[in-house]
Amino acid sequence: MTKRVEVAAAVIERPDGTFLLGQRAPDTFYPGYWEFPGGKLEPGENAQAALVRELEEELGLNVQRADPWIVREHQYEHAHVRLHFFRVRAWQGEVRDRVHSALEWQCADAISVSPMLPANAPVLRALALPMHLAITSPHTESTPDSIGKIDALAQHWQAQPHKPMVMLRKPDMSDAEFAQYAHTAVPRIHQHQLQCVVHGRIALAEQLQCGVHLSSRQLMQTTTRPNTTIVGAACHNTHELQHAAQLGLDYAVLGAVLSTPSHPNDLGMGWEQFAQLAQGLSMPVFAIGGTGPAHLDRAWQAGAHGVAGISAYW
Repeated sequence: MTKRVEVAAAVIERPDGTFLLGQRAPDTFYPGYWEFPGGKLEPGENAQAALVRELEEELGLNVQRADPWIVREHQYEHAHVRLHFFRVRAWQGEVRDRVHSALEWQCADAISVSPMLPANAPVLRALALPMHLAITSPHTESTPDSIGKIDALAQHWQAQPHKPMVMLRKPDMSDAEFAQYAHTAVPRIHQHQLQCVVHGRIALAEQLQCGVHLSSRQLMQTTTRPNTTIVGAACHNTHELQHAAQLGLDYAVLGAVLSTPSHPNDLGMGWEQFAQLAQGLSMPVFAIGGTGPAHLDRAWQAGAHGVAGISAYW
């Protein structure tokens, strides 16, 4: 029986969004392959402690901040590896190569080194996912007004390294009305070089070559991953999160975390419960419910990939 190896892995990030990859040395498994820095947990050691130790040993870095992110498993010939990924956003010291053949700073949507370790393909897809999910207002408005808001959103985030993904959601529209709206809005969003998902309409998303966001009800009725560029889902509990992960979805949106303008008396689950539900998942999770850009740092601490919201973005 293949042994399971617990590994701590670091996405060491600079403010411009680039992250560090290392090339495995000739005397290791998969020599010449590129990987995220990190290493095995020692007996009695937790993943975060292992990460801190490994980055000091491998790179000479003193980790100041490491936020939990996702957990991925992969079956290699020699071992079943369980990788605990952390986003390392603050450290002291200069990067010094002690164990790798080479080091490179890379961007998720333009990887220039290869080959990558097989376990890392889903991780790179997750890193290419924006940290902000801006959901359109559910209220009725004309298509020109909506397009104007999309243009304003794109202009506001133009100089930022982490641009939002836009979710088109208009629950008051019929399928025909929403299709007409989306045929105008999606190309405009892509023109601004922003990623886009439409709410609930799988066939329309396939037609427009964009992503789809499933309601929790759709999610639980789905048995295979839709064939769209990005697939996400609304989740409220462990059962829904586990089903989304089993389907191989690209992300989940979990909440409500805080009270919202529409439900001011509902205090939400809070950040501690959010962290418990998000812990150990294989896919990125957005925090939603009274959240926006101002809550991004707190969401990262709770293990979120990012934040989603409506009014906070428009």
